[in-house]
Amino acid sequence: MAYRNIIIESPAHISVSNHRLTVRTEQTHHVPLEDLSALLLESNQSTITTAALSQLGQCGCAVFVCDEKHLPCGVLMPYQQHSRGLSVLQTQLDATEPRKKQLWQSIVKMKLRNQARVLELAGQDAAAQALHTLAAGVRSGDPENREATGAQLYFPALFGDAFTRNQDCGINSALNYGYAILRGAMARYLSVYGFLPAFGLHHKNALNPFNLADDLMEPFRPVVDRMVWVGFQDTDTMTPAHKRQLFNCLNLDILSGGQHHSVSYAMERLVKSLGQALSEKEKQLLLPELLELKQHRYE
Repeated sequence: MAYRNIIIESPAHISVSNHRLTVRTEQTHHVPLEDLSALLLESNQSTITTAALSQLGQCGCAVFVCDEKHLPCGVLMPYQQHSRGLSVLQTQLDATEPRKKQLWQSIVKMKLRNQARVLELAGQDAAAQALHTLAAGVRSGDPENREATGAQLYFPALFGDAFTRNQDCGINSALNYGYAILRGAMARYLSVYGFLPAFGLHHKNALNPFNLADDLMEPFRPVVDRMVWVGFQDTDTMTPAHKRQLFNCLNLDILSGGQHHSVSYAMERLVKSLGQALSEKEKQLLLPELLELKQHRYE
């Protein structure tokens, strides 16, 4: 199982040799390709060979590239890696609107519950209870848009009454960075398992190639929110250490089906459950439940 998420901050030359990724900076490092889940290239002065990109795609590794502000701006995803891609795609396209609305209902409920857990950990019990109440009343398709109502309560309760998500500030920079990592990782798993990320359950923007990834990442967002509340509230600018910390969100512990797994593997389990849920062979998605921040330990 791929489990390593690597960030390359300094100028480097990246190639492959003997089924290992070779990273040459002042020193040379080797990583088995089969261990790689995600690779983040932060330096625009780095070079990577076409052979390396090809091998990373074949092993299912998501490769992030950054803009001049060192924020993720693109991701290379695996393509046609699933052995039964047509069957998976047909299941995705044949899913009925009522079924997609039911699944979106369950996603919104879990997102609100995870947000409530973040507020509980931050000592905001009254606001947390309000989110639990909202979650209990979410109907199929969330026609009252309780997800948005929850956000209006949640972010000011967590980061202060004056905070808004459109502010140009360190908190929003950290949130956006972490969300971009979650989004790319989710898109990677969707591609690996034969889904088209553009066809969403709820998100249906014709210009968005990651509608389905945006749907499924929603209950994972509170992981990043908790990280930012704990370590980034006094941050005006993002440092390399901050970025490494946020990229590590994929390795944190979370509950998936009542079991402890990394965020990354919980994403994979959720995507694997999607096909069964869309075809109505299973009633529920395998959605994540937030835990206090700690590194996942592999047995």
